[in-house]
Amino acid sequence: MHFVRDASYDSDFKVRLSFEDGSVRIADLAPHLDGEIFEPLKDLEYFKTLRVEPDTDTIVWDNGADMSPDFLYEISVPVAESSSAA
Repeated sequence: MHFVRDASYDSDFKVRLSFEDGSVRIADLAPHLDGEIFEPLKDLEYFKTLRVEPDTDTIVWDNGADMSPDFLYEISVPVAESSSAA
């Protein structure tokens, strides 16, 4: 089981996630914003308000939307920390 330790908005509907195993990954959530609870997240400004909930070890939004950390790990792709440095 994976745990999200840190998360931040990256671009479009992508988030940068740091996991308990030390990996940093990018998850594109655009294809996964289906259903009533995720509808508000289609507003990019609202999407950007994501945060890590320490009680559940995953990302959440104020409307109660969240995603399983294992699901986030599966759909995300690894990135090298140095790739963000120019």
